Order: sequence, then structure tokens, then C-alpha cells
Amino acid sequence: MTGGHTPLAVAGHADRHRWALPGPHPVAPGVHRLPLSLPQDGLRAVNVYVIDLPDGIALIDAGWATPEAMGELRRGLAELGRSLSDIRTVLATHIHRDHYTQAITLRREVGCRVYLGLGERPGLTTLRRIATDVPVSSLVTLRAAGESLLADSILAEMQADDRYEASIWEDPDEWLQPGKFQLGDRRLQVVHTPGHTRGHLMFVDHAAGLMFTGDHVLPHITPSIGFELADGGLPLGDYLDSLQAVLDLDDARMLPAHGDPVPQVHARVRELLRHHDDRLAEALAVVVGRGPSAGGEVARRLRWTNSRRPFEDLRDFDRMLAVCETVAHLDVLAQRGELATESAGEITRYRRP
Repeated sequence: MTGGHTPLAVAGHADRHRWALPGPHPVAPGVHRLPLSLPQDGLRAVNVYVIDLPDGIALIDAGWATPEAMGELRRGLAELGRSLSDIRTVLATHIHRDHYTQAITLRREVGCRVYLGLGERPGLTTLRRIATDVPVSSLVTLRAAGESLLADSILAEMQADDRYEASIWEDPDEWLQPGKFQLGDRRLQVVHTPGHTRGHLMFVDHAAGLMFTGDHVLPHITPSIGFELADGGLPLGDYLDSLQAVLDLDDARMLPAHGDPVPQVHARVRELLRHHDDRLAEALAVVVGRGPSAGGEVARRLRWTNSRRPFEDLRDFDRMLAVCETVAHLDVLAQRGELATESAGEITRYRRP
């Protein structure tokens, strides 16, 4: 699965997409940022971080397994005087295709070791069992939100372009849990940050003042919540708790998976928390104003993207993300006791208690 994301209004500028220009770009002593392109993806690129080791290099995230991305990786490493054969370790922040799949290809080619968060095991198991890239759990959410026609449209489109390949969805060499990880002469802290996916990880180099945030904290957009196949429980609740946990860590330079590095991660985390507080209030106001409402009905009354576009102006895939995000907010409101739920057939509606 590719990680979906919802644009968020922050301090945008005309050169916002310059970060995706081919690298490598130095970000700290012994660390380079190498953007690799993404096929047919509005995110444009994913940042792969190249870290010098005494006996080679390590990567944090590896990109989408395409010939184009592999060629970009080869050329970027060559500019650093390196080659694929120098890769010893790949630490994947999470299971999405644009972060994990090329790690498996690299392991097959050069024998590097691949690490992934233990919380991603259920999603990877489910993915192999159903053998499709179609986000079936999101389609279930759409139908429960009263958006069956949208679910049918997305299903037909994705089935026609299903890119599932069993060979790039193998298990990692090791499942990571929170704690310390020795990466050459660097000691990283592995931090479990569920929300975007159940097993999402960040990697913190306290000595260097660096935080590799993956898709958990991004500079210009807010990550989609619970975009995975395994049952995510209450993904927005997990995400908000994970953001608070970042504030408990020492502030550091943020090295995100998409976008430019940011000097201080805490400032961006506070922006994201304010954003979700605003969205919770907006979703609650819709239900209070119109009475019992399905998730799709609420999503259609909210504004989307950093330009505050109406729901009708979004393409189908972004409509799916919008509805799923709205349901995540409504579920948190229900968990807090501010809303109650009622079911009629497959549709769930939210109302005042």
C-alpha cells in the first residue's frame, strides 16, 4: 500500500516542491538526504537518508521498488562515492510501499539486513493473505460511512491497476521494538509512533540532535490516519498520543520522509495537534447542527486541502482519505463521550449522546 496523506495549510511557498529535486543533499555530518521519485503519486518523492558507517552505509527508508527509483539510488550513491554494495542496513519507518518495498529488492541484490517495526507484522500478514494492493479496510470504512458508490468506484479503478507483487512483501530480517539500536558508531532510539500505521517507528539520534520522523511528522501535510490493512483500533487516538510522546523527547532537527528538514520538530508537532483539535471541533459542530450523521455526510460538509476546497472538488482517492479521516475524528469524539453511535445495516451514524 502507498501511504495516503491529506494536505494541511501551513506556511507554504512557491518553492515548496524543491525538496524533491534529485540529491544527494547533506543534512548533517555523515548524513545525506536522497529523494527518490514516486510513480503516479502526488507526494512526488520519498526521502531516503544515507548514513555513513565505519564499514559502509545504512539507509533509513528505501523507497518504492521501481526501476526508476533504483536508478536514482545508484546515481545518488555514486555522487557520494558509494554503491549499492556498500549498503549494510535498512531501517524502514513503516510498511507502506514507498518506504519498505525497495528494501526487500536491495536485500535480494546486495544482502543487506532489513528492519521493520513489530507492529507492522499483522498488516504484512494480511497483505500477503489477500494478495492485493487495494485498501480493502478503507473501502469497508467508506461503506460504513454511507459512501458505497465511492467505494465501488475506487475498487474498480484500483483493481484495474493492482500492482501487487508477492516478491516485494517479504518479512524483514528482524522485527524492531522500542529501545536502543546501535547503528555503527551511532546509538539510535527506536520510538514506536502508531497512528499513520500501527507499527510506525521513528529513529532518534540524540547525540547528533536528529529525529528521523518518517511519515509521523511531516512539514507541509498531515499524514493519513490508520491507512493500513490490519485492524488499527482507534488510530487517531493513537496518533495524538504519539504526537504528545514526541513532545516528551528532547527537541531535535526533524528529518521527514516527505519534504525539507525542519530545525525543530516540537513546533511542527504543536501545529499538528492544533490542526486535529480544530478538525474535531468542526466534525462535532456538523453533527450537532444536522443531527445523526454518517461519516460521509460529515466529510462532505467540511473543507479540504490547504486551499479549503469543498469535498466535491476532490478526486475519488482523496475523497476516500477525507472520509476515512473524518471517521477517525468522529470515533475519537465517540470514545471521549462527546458523541454516540448507532447502526442501521452496514451504516454507522454519529449523534449527540
